[in-house]
Amino acid sequence: MARIAGVNIPTNKRVEIALQYIHGVGPRIAKEILEKVGIEESRRVNQLTDAEVLQIREAIDRDYTVEGDLRRETQMNIKRLMDLASYRGLRHRKGLPVHGQRTHTNARTRKGPSKPIAGKKK
Repeated sequence: MARIAGVNIPTNKRVEIALQYIHGVGPRIAKEILEKVGIEESRRVNQLTDAEVLQIREAIDRDYTVEGDLRRETQMNIKRLMDLASYRGLRHRKGLPVHGQRTHTNARTRKGPSKPIAGKKK
């Protein structure tokens, strides 16, 4: 099992797909990494040599922000908005949708389960 950026990537999948298990690596970045290293997209992870895995690991470390660093950076950006008390920061603080979605109905993912209102029965 190959370990890249602190993540065990699955061995029986294609390299392009397996790299996407790393937080911060999507389809486009996975293709870029394979082009830089010079590995075909169709190859499987278990067909890679140790040198090729090392090249992929070095390319990711050198050129991309992934996993813990990316999560930390995202959290710091959200914390900065909250500290500034900007509109987006206030929405984050209240646990409401940030990007202008309606909240009269829907938004249950962000708001959590609905709370019963007392005295509503007829």
